[in-house]
Amino acid sequence: MSKNVRNDLLNYNLKIVQNNNFFKFSLDSVMLAEFVKIDKKDKTLLDLCTGNAPLPMILSSRVNNIVAVELQNEIYEMAKESILINKITNIKLIEDNVKNIKNYFPGNNFDIVTCNPPYFKYHEDSKINEKKVKAFARHEIEIKLAEIVEIAYNNLRNKGKFYLVHRAERLIEIIDIFNEIGFGIKRVQIVYYNSSKECSMILLEAKKNSKHNVKIVKPLFTENYGR
Repeated sequence: MSKNVRNDLLNYNLKIVQNNNFFKFSLDSVMLAEFVKIDKKDKTLLDLCTGNAPLPMILSSRVNNIVAVELQNEIYEMAKESILINKITNIKLIEDNVKNIKNYFPGNNFDIVTCNPPYFKYHEDSKINEKKVKAFARHEIEIKLAEIVEIAYNNLRNKGKFYLVHRAERLIEIIDIFNEIGFGIKRVQIVYYNSSKECSMILLEAKKNSKHNVKIVKPLFTENYGR
């Protein structure tokens, strides 16, 4: 059995605790953190499906109060250790299903909600990883995309911002869900692994109770990321 290890969180002068038996933090969470726009009035942030907490740690120097929610105990413990070794004091970490966030907060009280969710739909015949931790992280076993968007809506103040990273092939579904729940899309960034590949991921910024007014920002090529 592999042990937890401490790795550098890219060039952020932070350490992150990881374990090869589970998963390592993905570039998706880092891209999402850098996509987030924080205004002076933005004081509170809720990160759903936080994993081992790369996004909250990256943004901890820019937001006064952060709440991060992770369901799986193995991942929660790594996030807890990461926050501790980096001496970060403004992140409140909750071990629970994000469906239960209403038990902790009354709603309508966060300026920003972020999420790097499970990407793949789950059916009884779905091919999933034999390791439960990885299966839950990748497939919508415990929670579906529409539920996440609704939770984000319920926890944002009016005109609050929701940031999501997801697979490009689910873009139309995401737009339909945003329309149904009450989000207006404001910014979209298209992500390519390299210049010869098709678009793989998308980053979205949406605003609660707002009309669509979409800006497509410069595409991101991960082959050049961090250079």
